[in-house]
Amino acid sequence: MSLAGPEPVSTNPLLRLAADLRAERAATVAFPPGETRFSATRTRRMLTDPLHLLLEARERHGPVFTLRIFHGNIVFMIGPEANHHVLVSHARDFSWREGHMGDLIPLLGDGLLTIDGEFHRRSRKVMLPAFHHERIAALGELMGEEIEGAVGSWRPGQRLDLYDWTRKLAMRIAMRALFGMEEGRERTAETARLFEVALGFWGQPYIRQILRGPRTPWSEMKAARRELNALIYSEIDRRRVSGQRGEDILSLLIDASDEDGRGLTKEHVRDEVMTLLFAGHDTTTSTVTFLFHELARSPAWADRAAAGDDDLELCLDETLRRYPPAWIGPRKAMVDYEFTGHTVPAGAFVNYSSWVSHHLPDVWDEPFSFRPERFAAEARKQIPKGAYVPFGAGSRICVGMRFGQQEIRMIARRILRDFRLELPEGHRMRVRQTPTIGPIGGLPVTVRAAGR
Repeated sequence: MSLAGPEPVSTNPLLRLAADLRAERAATVAFPPGETRFSATRTRRMLTDPLHLLLEARERHGPVFTLRIFHGNIVFMIGPEANHHVLVSHARDFSWREGHMGDLIPLLGDGLLTIDGEFHRRSRKVMLPAFHHERIAALGELMGEEIEGAVGSWRPGQRLDLYDWTRKLAMRIAMRALFGMEEGRERTAETARLFEVALGFWGQPYIRQILRGPRTPWSEMKAARRELNALIYSEIDRRRVSGQRGEDILSLLIDASDEDGRGLTKEHVRDEVMTLLFAGHDTTTSTVTFLFHELARSPAWADRAAAGDDDLELCLDETLRRYPPAWIGPRKAMVDYEFTGHTVPAGAFVNYSSWVSHHLPDVWDEPFSFRPERFAAEARKQIPKGAYVPFGAGSRICVGMRFGQQEIRMIARRILRDFRLELPEGHRMRVRQTPTIGPIGGLPVTVRAAGR
């Protein structure tokens, strides 16, 4: 017997839009104060500059406010207390699947990021053994092998796009360490490209996302998904027929069962594999890229990070403050609730944002400056509970956090051992959200020998 998954959700954009409007009209209490009239400018800013839009709204309205984005009202909960409310103390009052996180279901399916309740609890419990610290530590040799192969060919004066380079490396590590797929470099690069194409759908303007038919972003995403599905399903079938198993998570998922002996269907295995491929390469790619962008602008910290793991850890923490990959947490309120004197109606879409909370001037000194020293032991004690949430918090904290952190540390240590990375003169990085944050156009760098 298999774990029983949730009911399918509609991918028809018009039906979903109509359902959103019905839920808003059915609210029995008023939304928190904010800006509830339609605004094309506000909607555009939410796509292109959400950080400053939400910081300005929080300054005007406080930690809970409403903004109409495109067709519907969204409640934003911003700040340490708001994060703790949504993620920890009242987490059961919110749904991921019925919120806008469900928009990822057409690609990811019913993996840990898009499910709730008992099905999520049982699925997470099945997967946790794969991410035990001893298993993660055992993957170090494999990670090191891939990292050495990628960095070992670098030469001083070489120019490269660090984002694209890291994306391919992270995908190779994900395919080998998470799923035991010994694919060649060309196939791995193609898999990384397919993910980039698929995720690019969510970077499109909403009006383009609702289009259907040939040559639309939707059809491009579906074509990429078909190729990714073919890869994953063929590997699942091969393992089940051959009986081959390894230390990878795919082997664990194929044989896993919960406390009642219920296993995972083929589709459920695929959905968790797809979710982990997404989380296992996309977040690592962006974090490594942002880390070296900041170190290139702060050479003294680059030297300190190269000299000691403690200082590298400070730099990594500060990078995740400035650029948390999962920058926003979309939910749906399942009950009416009150926060700081304002009511939020059941059925409302509710978002918290680590990115915005990490840049609040009343919480962080010089929030737009790269200051790793703020995470030194004594200074860290002064950070309010709920203020720093790059991986979420509570029962849904990122299951692959240890894996990602180890991978990022190992990539950073190997690069810093021999090299420093230099940005083009006058380079200004712009950030996009699709759905994790990353640099628009990648990150061009020139490789320099360390100490020169």
